[in-house]
Amino acid sequence: MYEASSINESGKMKFFSNPSYRIVCIPGEGIGPEVVEAALKVLQQVAKLEGFTLQVDYGWLGNTALEQFGSYFPQATIELCDGSDGILFGAVTQGGLLELRKHYDFFCNLRPIRIVDSLLHKSSLRPEKVKGLDILVIRELVSGIYFGPSGRFEDEQGAYGYHTMLYYDEEIRRIARQALRKAQQRRGRLTVAHKENALPHLPWTRIVQAEAINFPGVIVEPMLVDNLAMQMVLNPQRFDVILASNLFGDILSDIGGALVGSLGLLGSASLNADGFGLYEPIHGTAPDIAGLGIANPLGTLGACVLMLQQWGEAGAAQRILVAQDKVLAKGYRTADLSPQGSEILVNTEEIIDLLLAEICSEKYSESGVLYESYK
Repeated sequence: MYEASSINESGKMKFFSNPSYRIVCIPGEGIGPEVVEAALKVLQQVAKLEGFTLQVDYGWLGNTALEQFGSYFPQATIELCDGSDGILFGAVTQGGLLELRKHYDFFCNLRPIRIVDSLLHKSSLRPEKVKGLDILVIRELVSGIYFGPSGRFEDEQGAYGYHTMLYYDEEIRRIARQALRKAQQRRGRLTVAHKENALPHLPWTRIVQAEAINFPGVIVEPMLVDNLAMQMVLNPQRFDVILASNLFGDILSDIGGALVGSLGLLGSASLNADGFGLYEPIHGTAPDIAGLGIANPLGTLGACVLMLQQWGEAGAAQRILVAQDKVLAKGYRTADLSPQGSEILVNTEEIIDLLLAEICSEKYSESGVLYESYK
């Protein structure tokens, strides 16, 4: 933190603190470096406009870390991340990410699925099916089948492998409380993904309903995960908050890409109990377009919005959201959004330049509320 000053109406000097944040950027592989660097340009601009400073350090994960340090998740990255205000992450093909999540206990993964009006026709569903769509998928992120006992063995029937879906009741309870709190802050409906007809020893429904006693007004709706996947396609507007285990949340949240038009639009936040977070797009490395300069940075920007909101920098987050909606409303599209007709194809650099132009033209009232833009 540092001190800034201004003159008040009486002519006296007054002092106030401007926030200062330090983040660790881990670009990773594939299109990760492209979208992270693009998003950082926007993040630094809104920091300047909103009066806070942003220090950026760079860390390593995955294959790039292995090449330099001999480890997918090196101690050098841990030392950088310790004491930071957040981690902005791109993507890796394998190695390091699960270890990073587990090390900082990023158990609460938030994946918003929000439709933009100008992209209604890009959805895989009819526009009237997704109009106003606003779903929050909450995925448990540090337990379940990705972290349970696993291995490969051989017996008289041949070679085999196994992965174990293991959940402690307390792990379900703590993510349930997070989901119930979010539902209480939103529209008051929580859908719990489960498969208790086949996995009866993982009692998500019972545990969530027991925790719901402390969240009056929230309606809890258990739903078998296969039916839930079908309902997300048939009638996605019925959902508010969806709570899912690691595996189920991984799969269900990707349906969101089809609902809003592209995986490239979706960001996520993974938080621990202290509110420290990892922020990343959900699209992966996309090696087929890596290095071409055509990746969509809006998913990474969406993750930055979640980071700003977590910090309490609501004005900065709103600047990005308003600018994004305006740029898309003008018909600009990255390649993943399949521009047609009068829509305008732009690359990564061009859409960032358009966003920066919109952000710099936005005008705020003295109370910090966005009320118009310069033409």
